Amino acid sequence: MKIEHVALWTPDLERSRVFYETYFGAVSNEKYTNPKRQFSSYFLSFESGARLELMQMPSIVERPVEQSFGWIHIAMAIGSVAAVDTLTERLRTDGYVIEGEPRTTGDGYYESVVLDPDGNRIEITV
Repeated sequence: MKIEHVALWTPDLERSRVFYETYFGAVSNEKYTNPKRQFSSYFLSFESGARLELMQMPSIVERPVEQSFGWIHIAMAIGSVAAVDTLTERLRTDGYVIEGEPRTTGDGYYESVVLDPDGNRIEITV
């Protein structure tokens, strides 16, 4: 058994698609649109086979910024300590919020935490 994909609502579908393609090597399918529901989405595929569905629909409301129960982050393993450090600095230079500086966590992960364009947490790990 495996997780086939996770889904993420976004107010700006194109901005989110470009973010995940640019920084995490995602490959997008063609945009799906359902005019009746005013729903649009992309499936982004990653080298590991995991997929992220980006979805947009005008009726979706923003969640409070504070942490709350529910899904809280996605972790992207990028291969090495140097890669974590390099990508973290690239994201910082490009204006993204670094929520957690690169470090080794108590459970042994080397990671940093960045916020995507919508404020979703991404752990960048080895």
